[in-house]
Amino acid sequence: MKRLIFIRLRAENHGCKPVDECEQTALRRMSLDSVKGGPAEAKRRRVNKGTTPVKAWGSILTMLFLSLSIALAETDAFLRQGFGGLSAEAKSESFLAKADDWQITKSTHFIVYYKNAQEDFLGHLIKRAEDYYNKIADDLGFRRYDFWLWDNRAKIYIYDNAQDYQAATGQPSWSSGCAKLKEKVISTFPYAQRFFDTILPHEMGHIIFREFVGFDNYAVPLWLDEGVSSYQEKLMRLKANGFVRRAIDDGTFISLEKLSNFNPQLNQDLELVKLFYVESLSIIDYLIKEFGSDNFVLFCQNLRDKRNLEAALRSTYSFSNIQGLEQGWRKFLKEW
Repeated sequence: MKRLIFIRLRAENHGCKPVDECEQTALRRMSLDSVKGGPAEAKRRRVNKGTTPVKAWGSILTMLFLSLSIALAETDAFLRQGFGGLSAEAKSESFLAKADDWQITKSTHFIVYYKNAQEDFLGHLIKRAEDYYNKIADDLGFRRYDFWLWDNRAKIYIYDNAQDYQAATGQPSWSSGCAKLKEKVISTFPYAQRFFDTILPHEMGHIIFREFVGFDNYAVPLWLDEGVSSYQEKLMRLKANGFVRRAIDDGTFISLEKLSNFNPQLNQDLELVKLFYVESLSIIDYLIKEFGSDNFVLFCQNLRDKRNLEAALRSTYSFSNIQGLEQGWRKFLKEW
């Protein structure tokens, strides 16, 4: 499936979110003109080890577009790989290098493989990863299911630079990170833009959620998978409900029934694609705020065991079907 990208990234604006291969993989034909207002040739960014790029963002909306566009790559990967991983390149043997080629440092929930990464970067990486793990587990109500311990810890591979990362993983030049979900492996390189704010929490959200409900559980709709992962991104969470309310007011709102059949990869309408991700996040926000994280855990358990979305909704909440869920969600938004 041909992947398209929202925005032709500039070096200063590019940040790979989901590794999720989740980088601007969708809408590759679109140019930065729609965001920046003029022709822009994508610049290649060279990452010098030990330096942290700091650039001001043009606007909150631009950041949101970047975040959403990154997620499209991941969507493509899920659709092509049965929700089980990324591209064929990412599945190559070279993606997981031999342990004796790397130095290793460990934390409670992570094993970090690196070669020449600086100590301060490694320390910051581990702190952010552990903080995200705890926050995601708390937000989703999964705290008591502490399944990333000892040999089951997630692995993070830190390549020395963008070139080494791309050569090993087969990712394109704009990629800042990628993930193998079933194997719980995330790969990146030092100071890849937006890795800490977007890619890392989004990917961890996918892995934690999928590990709980089942990597091959086809009862999980794409909006639920993306909603849970996008819910981990602070900027998107803060802005989501406001975007959805405006969509209801101006008549562009996507019903949940249509959302369930929506394929971002087959739609080049940027507003509709943006709404898909924002609405998906908003539904998760509604379920957790209105009914609590304990009920969300029960919902996920029912989804895992019953492998039927509406059966899981009926067993957990008062909704008999997704239409009932939409009614409750829309009422929540009006009062928000």
